Amino acid sequence: MSGASVPRRALQAATPPLRGPALFTGVGSAIVFHPAEHGSGFAFRFGGGGDRIPALVAYVIENPDLPHVPRGFPIRNTTLGVPGGACIGTVEHALSALRGLGIADCTIEIEGPEVPIFDGSALPFVEALVPLLVDADTPPTPILLREPVSVCDGDASITAVPIESGCVYSYLLDYGPGSPLPAQTASWTGDSEEYRTLIAPARTFSLEREAAVANALGLFAGFTPRDLLVVGNEGQPIDNAWRFTNEAARHKLLDLIGDVALLGRPLRADIRAERSGHALAHRFCRAVLDAGGE
Repeated sequence: MSGASVPRRALQAATPPLRGPALFTGVGSAIVFHPAEHGSGFAFRFGGGGDRIPALVAYVIENPDLPHVPRGFPIRNTTLGVPGGACIGTVEHALSALRGLGIADCTIEIEGPEVPIFDGSALPFVEALVPLLVDADTPPTPILLREPVSVCDGDASITAVPIESGCVYSYLLDYGPGSPLPAQTASWTGDSEEYRTLIAPARTFSLEREAAVANALGLFAGFTPRDLLVVGNEGQPIDNAWRFTNEAARHKLLDLIGDVALLGRPLRADIRAERSGHALAHRFCRAVLDAGGE
């Protein structure tokens, strides 16, 4: 089995600042994507100076202490930081856009403690990046697996199997009996146009009961269901509409692509995820590196 080869793309100039409120902290923030040297990978830096944070799984903070978020509240995102220093929350959508478009190197300038959420998808990032893309001569060197790698947590799992070329991702969303969301799947063959049109527009979502708990704690106060998807008890968005019938699975796939980007290089593999979230994706990245991929 093989997937489409993602061409190496590069930024020819920085994007304009993309500004908007952040999801968990609720504060206004801004992000700018800058060209970076070949082989430098992805990294975040603060606009006013300070720590540079590589976008690598070694810099993931599993239980972040983000401003304005009650201590102990389960933050379902990917946060990067340096020991004793600053951290940057909700990086997964930006990283997914970069990897999905075939960009290998980028410095991401950030103002604020968290990447803006916009409509909960990667589409705003993609729309800013695409006009500035050029082909580059040197493709990134992929990570090659010697053997399958698998991690699991209960009925959630992520498995990667070596393939001849490219990458293939698939995701199964299944919250079990009684969930308002039916079981559904989504996949990506590594093609950048497919990512732009079929994956990037998929938005993050909350179930109605989850949103109610968060609201009671003072979170997401600046958003309504028209801004970010809230799925009602009948399985339909409240005051909103699905962009795809399997949009929930497509967004989980979008997140997975962004989290696997924390390997630092593209992974040549058939990656299959079932019921997984950010924490398991971080474990998966560590397992791939521990397996000594070439």
